[in-house]
Amino acid sequence: MLTREKILEMFRRSNALQRGHFELSSGLHSGHYFQCAQVLQYPKQATAICAELARRFKASRPTVAIGPAIGGILVAYEAARTLKARAVYAERVDAEMQLRRGFTLTSKDRVIIVEDAITTGESAKKVAALVESFNAKVIGIGTIVDRSGGQARFPGRRFVRLLSLAFETFAPHACPLCSEQIPVTRPGRIVSRPML
Repeated sequence: MLTREKILEMFRRSNALQRGHFELSSGLHSGHYFQCAQVLQYPKQATAICAELARRFKASRPTVAIGPAIGGILVAYEAARTLKARAVYAERVDAEMQLRRGFTLTSKDRVIIVEDAITTGESAKKVAALVESFNAKVIGIGTIVDRSGGQARFPGRRFVRLLSLAFETFAPHACPLCSEQIPVTRPGRIVSRPML
């Protein structure tokens, strides 16, 4: 069993949990940034973390693990491998989640929805609606990191999170880090490489 402390140590070693001055994709600023992909790029860590998440659902006997693309693809795959289930992923098309690439569900499927990180929970809710449109049963929602500060809620559904993190955010005009003239970093943007 992976403890919270062991998972946090993996994140620290992988530089997934960063401090500084960041502009988030929402446009808000924060003194902290969290990037799950940094820890999941190492197969041993990805397998261990996702197996721990899957273990929490094992008694419910899921037949499918589904994740929203992109962040949930690897998590769904590793969770499904642990559970000896199928792994599929949903893709956003015109702001709605869809199953593509020949993926389908049936009324016999018992589905867990898994993600690397949940901030608002909207993607998971859209995936749940998609799963139910196939008459499959959602037996739970799981995430490696809940960064909603307790705001993401899924009434009537089991919600499992390995870590809960809440970082203060600021509108750019009210950001104390901007006031201190600390340079802002925009993580998650494409990094250009020099031409040869």
